[in-house]
Amino acid sequence: MQRHKLFRVTKFEIVGAYTLRICFDDGSEQTIDFLPVLYGPVFGPLRDKELFEQVQLSDYAGCLEWPTGADFDPETLRNWPDYKDAIITRRQSQWRSENVPV
Repeated sequence: MQRHKLFRVTKFEIVGAYTLRICFDDGSEQTIDFLPVLYGPVFGPLRDKELFEQVQLSDYAGCLEWPTGADFDPETLRNWPDYKDAIITRRQSQWRSENVPV
């Protein structure tokens, strides 16, 4: 059985519009453009750039979180290349289904 590795975000930096450079406790880092996943009731409000830039590092969980309650699991962020396409597809398809006129 493969065990889920626990990672913690140690620091981050805003490096562009909706883009963060994120450092992890194993010494790795990811630069992530979050704009393609900012859809739906939890993440959609973060398309407001000022709100997005209120991101903070949660000391107790080692994750990134926003005042809206949105957050990302550090393991997902650490392995973003493995998850990003599925996350983008899921968030955008949920948004489309929620916004189809009846």
